[in-house]
Amino acid sequence: MLNLSVEGLTLVVQNHYGILIVAVLSITITSLLLKAWGSTVDTTDEDGIPGRLGLPFFGETFSFFSASYSTKGCYDFVKQRRKQYGKWFKTRILGKTHVFVPSVEGAKTILANDFVHFNKSYVKSMADATGAMSVFSVPHKIHTRIRRLLSDPFSMSSLSKFAVKFDKMVCERLDKLEKSGKSFRVIDFSLKITFDAIVSMLMSVTENPLLEQIEKDCTDVSNSMLSIPLMIPGTRYYKGMKGREKLNETFGNMIARRRSGEEYFDDFLQTMVYRDSYPEDEKLDDQEIIDNLITLILAGQTTTASAMMWCVKFLSENKDVLDRLREEQLSIVRNKAEGASLTLEDLTEKSYGFKVVKETLRMANVLIWLPRVAMDDCIIDGKSPLFKTTTSILEFKSVNANFHHCLQGLR
Repeated sequence: MLNLSVEGLTLVVQNHYGILIVAVLSITITSLLLKAWGSTVDTTDEDGIPGRLGLPFFGETFSFFSASYSTKGCYDFVKQRRKQYGKWFKTRILGKTHVFVPSVEGAKTILANDFVHFNKSYVKSMADATGAMSVFSVPHKIHTRIRRLLSDPFSMSSLSKFAVKFDKMVCERLDKLEKSGKSFRVIDFSLKITFDAIVSMLMSVTENPLLEQIEKDCTDVSNSMLSIPLMIPGTRYYKGMKGREKLNETFGNMIARRRSGEEYFDDFLQTMVYRDSYPEDEKLDDQEIIDNLITLILAGQTTTASAMMWCVKFLSENKDVLDRLREEQLSIVRNKAEGASLTLEDLTEKSYGFKVVKETLRMANVLIWLPRVAMDDCIIDGKSPLFKTTTSILEFKSVNANFHHCLQGLR
């Protein structure tokens, strides 16, 4: 039997004070969490939508992020809950209740009423990654102005010149890969080629090491878009915010050199700087330019690369569709000079190719999560998401959907 005097027990407590405090706190916190978890299990409130809100604030955040950064993606998070609750379900992510809307009609209702009955509702990490003056984050009135000014430089003449440039970039890199005889991942190739193309189009950066540095910083920012927004060294959020600081400095220096006349390129950034003498509502300030450069890179790269990857996958599974698309391409090439690049006019003639792209986008989502917050009580497909509840549009494609069969209907 253990026999300790009062003095001995006091000495033990003093020597292990820190450990005892941690143990007591751990037991207390664990008890509170278990109690909270027990009180927030599967629920169906007055809105009639089942689901699990989980722990206060955190909810199912960790499960959502874990799935998002796994090979299965956030679809696995949704799939598991749809098996348990049905197509409609709710959850809590980073302190906000999310109702997942599963239907096309529901998505149309929400998006058709953007800025009226619904508003954008991005998690803090997303908003911080793109920036306070990004077209993703600003209020409706400012959004309209920024979106208009961002779209102005993308004229038909600009797109026509870039179509030729992009065709050359792709051909050169595919030739290089063919000569190397090495296999490669389509998604890696797509991400790299789209990043280089977007940065070239926006600010004419084509040479290393600057291109590599911008890519690294943008990757860190992109990886932080779904993360716990805590500035803890080593975390995705911390790396993303540090990457943003570097991009702010890099792009700010570019703007300064363009403005002083030290550099000049016929690109998107130059058109923004050129507006310095315009009225306030007809130009963007430096931070608006920087935030939206980052936004255009992040949004353009991931969506375009995903679409390219899925298109290759579906074509590889449907040989007759691939053969027809190849024949359309060859028919255009036969009427061009040897080695000539595709032009924007050539692309407009690819009617079947256009249908292949549309069918790819129908079959595979390139935007996996579109959160909107309900500004008023509303009814969607007979369901009633409550006021200020975030509705997350996430439409699953039918397991019976067939790329080839659906494409035949488009011919």
